[in-house]
Amino acid sequence: MSRRSRAVAFLVAACVAAVAAAAIADGYGRSVARGYGEMRAVVVTSEDLREGEPIDSRAAAAVLEVRQVPVRFVPPAALVDPAETIGLVAAATVPAGSYLMATQLRPPDSRRADPGIGQGRRPVELSVGGAGALSAFGAQPVGSKVDVVVTTEPAGSGDGRTYVAAAAVPLLALGAGGEGEPGEANVTLGLTRAQALRLLAAESFARRITVIPVGGR
Repeated sequence: MSRRSRAVAFLVAACVAAVAAAAIADGYGRSVARGYGEMRAVVVTSEDLREGEPIDSRAAAAVLEVRQVPVRFVPPAALVDPAETIGLVAAATVPAGSYLMATQLRPPDSRRADPGIGQGRRPVELSVGGAGALSAFGAQPVGSKVDVVVTTEPAGSGDGRTYVAAAAVPLLALGAGGEGEPGEANVTLGLTRAQALRLLAAESFARRITVIPVGGR
């Protein structure tokens, strides 16, 4: 066999091997998917996330990464997008390699509770809809109590979910929304730590957050 013929034969063999390797890898990936079920994106810490350290876009890019993990292994409160962490701090140090969950984060000033809004609560600002109903009867809404309702995006072919994320919380301030749309507003609410974490996370994934006035003050 000539040198050229041997070279051609080697090239053909290499191509066949590459195709076979790709087929094996694809088959393995499908086998894993069948064995472990649906995969989901989840945020994982690539380095220690230190307690109280502010998370900005640069810190999120440096310390956090997104991995695909079987849904059955993902904790319910695990975050899916590093952008959800921006503006928050870790409530306690999160070791490298950990799933990052909403319950592990807090607003940077959440330890400074305002005694005027009740023990264990702190002021938190949110963008919401339904603000027009707060003053529908001419009353001053600030100082009243509101329910905060979250409506999620549809999951696959299913419908979105609507639920009360915080009930009867004090409304501390009310301002125009950033987009200037009717009914949209920025509100400051007196929230517990758990309510604040839940609603700050909802701002990144929910279709809509709505406030509804409740009776009494």
